[in-house]
Amino acid sequence: MKIGFLGLGQMGSGMAANLIKAGHVVTVYNRSPGKAGALTSQGATEAKNPGEAAAHADAVITMVAHDEALAALAFGPDGIIAHLPKGALHISSSTISVAFSEKLTKAHADAGQHFIAAPVFGRPDAAAAAKLFIVAAGAKADLDAAKPIFDAIGQRTFILGDHPRDANLIKLSGNFLIASVIEALGEAMALVTKGGVDPHAYLEMLTSTLFAAPVYKTYGGLIANKKFSPAGFAAPLGQKDIRLTLAAAETLGVPMPVASLLRDRFLTLIATGGAELDWSAVGSLAARDSGQQ
Repeated sequence: MKIGFLGLGQMGSGMAANLIKAGHVVTVYNRSPGKAGALTSQGATEAKNPGEAAAHADAVITMVAHDEALAALAFGPDGIIAHLPKGALHISSSTISVAFSEKLTKAHADAGQHFIAAPVFGRPDAAAAAKLFIVAAGAKADLDAAKPIFDAIGQRTFILGDHPRDANLIKLSGNFLIASVIEALGEAMALVTKGGVDPHAYLEMLTSTLFAAPVYKTYGGLIANKKFSPAGFAAPLGQKDIRLTLAAAETLGVPMPVASLLRDRFLTLIATGGAELDWSAVGSLAARDSGQQ
């Protein structure tokens, strides 16, 4: 397939590289310069703007930080929508708001194009290893067309809705759950550590018994080792996802008191110097609040 890939951060670079390895013809674009070199050396072509990346593509994939970044790629005279061929596909793998997903769905339909949402679960190492979990939603024909792309970047794809917004809501709910685990782990580990227990031994017990899920192993290890830099997923992005979760909850009339707590925890982390840290650093706040740091 001819694929335009827009957004070459830690996640996007790995995803684009795996599409090249799978034999797709890939054109890449990143808003800030200097990130395409490793991919062009593998066979990708670098575009000058989003429209150039989309102009001859069967599909474009976007992997950027937030609604505003995606809007800058999608709209305008040099944007995706102005140049993507009729009948071609835009796959949004970004974690965006439900409302913006609905806006993109309509804009592409009005332009005679197709749009699906396919956000991913996994950190940069999983993206590089093509081990992402993909949550996809949209029209069946569009999802079928995207299957070779999904197969190249992930280990499993879950089809969980007929409307793209469904995937975005699921992704936000998943990131809310991950943030909840980080906060709970941080509190529990602060408690036992202040009581004199080795946090690594405690984590080994937890993840070998009742809490063997990868999320506990990954984030528990980061908290126990205080390994919050370099960030695999920066704290402001975590704060953004919780904010979008609360916006969706307000629209749907669903109280989420834990999400409100998490919003404040992220704001505390960022306001006290943690903006450059991994979002798992939220798990360090309980230890800091208890006088251990």
